[in-house]
Amino acid sequence: MPESPQLPPFASAEDRDAPRPDIRAVGWTVVTGSSSGIGRATAERLAKGGAKIVVHGRRGDAAEATAELVRAAGGQAVVELGDVADPASRQSLVDRVFRHGRIAAWVNMAGADVLTGPAATIPFTEKLSLLWRTDVEGTIDLSRAAGKRMADCGGGAIVNIGWDQAEQGMEGDSGEMFSAVKGAIACFTRSLAKSLAPHVRVNCVAPGWIRTSWGSGASDYWTARARGESLRDRWGEPSDVASAIAWLVSDDADFINGCVIPVNGGWRGWSARRSDDA
Repeated sequence: MPESPQLPPFASAEDRDAPRPDIRAVGWTVVTGSSSGIGRATAERLAKGGAKIVVHGRRGDAAEATAELVRAAGGQAVVELGDVADPASRQSLVDRVFRHGRIAAWVNMAGADVLTGPAATIPFTEKLSLLWRTDVEGTIDLSRAAGKRMADCGGGAIVNIGWDQAEQGMEGDSGEMFSAVKGAIACFTRSLAKSLAPHVRVNCVAPGWIRTSWGSGASDYWTARARGESLRDRWGEPSDVASAIAWLVSDDADFINGCVIPVNGGWRGWSARRSDDA
């Protein structure tokens, strides 16, 4: 692998103002969990901007389907499989990814689905444990390992995934779980940004009510709440989150670092009492 140019510890004003290639043109962008949902939308959106995408997931067929979408959008794609809940798999993923060349951006989209599918029926403590291993430990390990290598190779950008209601909280089992898990990711993001400064930017997007697999089958109550809590009076779409991420990893966001950015259309709050059948 060719050596990447090293940057000085602190760039001068002249260096900062000098023309630079777009981050998407100087290396690969890794999107973990990009075999479906918001991750797939993010990979496709980045490809439309010229990015080379490392597609990641646990299922080869789903990951290959995303790779085809990336290629159809005009981008290059390679597929790397792995389970981010497993520490050995995480380390293997980082090692394999960097063999492709320089990594310009890393998006930690992979997360456990405890709202739909088999995990929806397991006990609260098991859901929390799965979320913690996948979302929190996965994000921390991958960000630290990838971030160090990115810093050694000239810099880049990392984007983590939070939740817009993590700070103010939400009632119920899901609110308790996700506020703990996504709140941890937001706090970690701010700290890692300081650790990897000045050459690797680390930010977090905090989606609100997004029409993913759970949202597509949500009850009338949750649909009304999703619309009612947003100043835009609608569900968010995976493409809304993807667009925010595409901006954060681009050079247009070069002075954005250590931030948690809500992607929710503006948060109004919710005052209606929950119905018995919610």
